Amino acid sequence: MGFDARFLGVSAAMPRVGGADPSTGLRDRAAASVELDAAVHLDYVHFTVVLDTARRFARVTGVNIDGAALVEIERGDQWELDERIPADWQAGPEIYARNDLDRGHLVRRRDPVWGSREVATRANADSFRYPNAAPQASEFNQSKELWLGLEDHVLEHARAHRLRLSVFTAPVLAAGDPPYRGIRVPLRFWKIAAWNTGVELAAIGFVVDQAPLVDTEELREPAPGEVPPLGPFRTFQVPIGDIAALAGLTMPDLVAADRMPPTVAAAGWRRVETSDEILL
Repeated sequence: MGFDARFLGVSAAMPRVGGADPSTGLRDRAAASVELDAAVHLDYVHFTVVLDTARRFARVTGVNIDGAALVEIERGDQWELDERIPADWQAGPEIYARNDLDRGHLVRRRDPVWGSREVATRANADSFRYPNAAPQASEFNQSKELWLGLEDHVLEHARAHRLRLSVFTAPVLAAGDPPYRGIRVPLRFWKIAAWNTGVELAAIGFVVDQAPLVDTEELREPAPGEVPPLGPFRTFQVPIGDIAALAGLTMPDLVAADRMPPTVAAAGWRRVETSDEILL
């Protein structure tokens, strides 16, 4: 159960909230609220969510992917609250009702779905827990050119090369995120993919921006057949150290393993429009 930091054969630990250890259990909630800035650690099959109970979204998620053992399971679409924690710690169904927001998977549904069919089926169901969701504009979440396209590239790379990957994903929980129905809608998301080269850990990091697609004052239920307009979008390959600073996380293993050349990183964030432009 949960994310395994040694899954790749080298250390690739979950990013930590501040300098604290995110492995605090649910029964240690009182300590966690102080040590992890109101975050709680939730283990699922092959992945872990560290949930910020004040913002009601994940500070960080981590999933282990075995590209040689992926299983095709019928998707389903039955989102559930995690019964191990109070409902008001989670951004539940009321956030997504009668508007253009999707429940965007943070740990992608297909990523933890590997192993025996029984285990893969449980992993598939676990991915539909609200702590693993964040509101994403429907065009952002569904377009092959946006978030889903980046996730497909990572997963298909693992499948084609029968690789093991560890992937970390979360929204950027910024103070200026726009308010909506008692939450604040994250405008940016980050993702880090890590693998073992056979010699050492390697990692790449991305920030994806949905800000041009989100206007909480205009969120409403689309009319039948209406397609919301698609605004501009931006995807960047960025230094992993920048992600750590942006997200308020500690991730020394991943920062040290960053494959982005220092000369490129020195020039700032690198706009990526196709998978061919990703620097590995």
